[in-house]
Amino acid sequence: MWRADEWAEDVGVVDGTSPHRALDAARALAGVARALPDDPWTYLATLASLGATDLTAARALEPHLDAVAVLAQAGDPDLSALGVDDDSTFGVYAARAPGTGLEARPGPDGPDLVSGTKAWCSLAGLVSHAVVTTTTGEDERLHVVPLRHPGVTHAASTWVSRGLAAVTTGSLQLDDVPGIPLGGPGWYLGRPGFAWGGIGVAAVWFGGAAALAGALLAAAGRRPPDQVARLHLGTVDRVLHASLLSLRHAADEIRGGRADGPAGSLLAARTRAVVADAAEVVLTAVGHGLGPAPLTHDEPHARRVADLTVYLRQHHAERDLVALGDLVLGARGSG
Repeated sequence: MWRADEWAEDVGVVDGTSPHRALDAARALAGVARALPDDPWTYLATLASLGATDLTAARALEPHLDAVAVLAQAGDPDLSALGVDDDSTFGVYAARAPGTGLEARPGPDGPDLVSGTKAWCSLAGLVSHAVVTTTTGEDERLHVVPLRHPGVTHAASTWVSRGLAAVTTGSLQLDDVPGIPLGGPGWYLGRPGFAWGGIGVAAVWFGGAAALAGALLAAAGRRPPDQVARLHLGTVDRVLHASLLSLRHAADEIRGGRADGPAGSLLAARTRAVVADAAEVVLTAVGHGLGPAPLTHDEPHARRVADLTVYLRQHHAERDLVALGDLVLGARGSG
């Protein structure tokens, strides 16, 4: 079932409205991320629970858990030279923006040296380390860097968002910051788990949408729902049930070893498209069904609507559907 009270479980988040407090739960959840290939449903269900509990908390913890999973897939390399310990928290910064990028070159005494500008770095002022995409010559690589190094400069934030308002996002300037590579050239995109991170984000969207849809159920308990209210309930049930089945199917494919390479990319694109579409349907149905009152007088509800609206823009709408179409054609051609 998709009811909010079945997803908003206690996952150790003390105060979801504060990213810093949410990150306090990072250590307790690390084991869930490390077990991803063997127990993907627990991983996805945990992310859905976070999304249903509070999307700000989920937005803070999801990239950290993704980074833990990446490090596990890389064989948990020794990162002590960067100050990484059990209390370290991570961001994952892989977005590309025109005129920006990080370059890595060999250092004189161990770690590489990373320099350049990285855009779209959420919570960079709170997390201790980051997994970042870099280039070394013609090769794209992945490095772990410390964000409390004196060579890291935080650009002045222009974050004015009303959704995910506490998840401040800006640019970083790195100047000869030590970095330890993960895998070889192209490993980040080529590794089996690359697509799984995108499915994890979709699980968060699902949790947030399920919590919003729960408001419709609650309203139906306060007064007998009329025909239109029942239509909205049927609508959200249809799309959230489809999303839940899609996420469970994704977990089965990952556990069965059928979500690597092109198959994993297609699976992730399909899952994200199904869940993103469902979340947008839920936003519309809940808005139509409940009217303006909860948006103007119910702070948690209004914040969840704003947060989910912003979070969903990680899905690139029609552009991602075009990419899905390309993957479908590619799978057909190779079949």
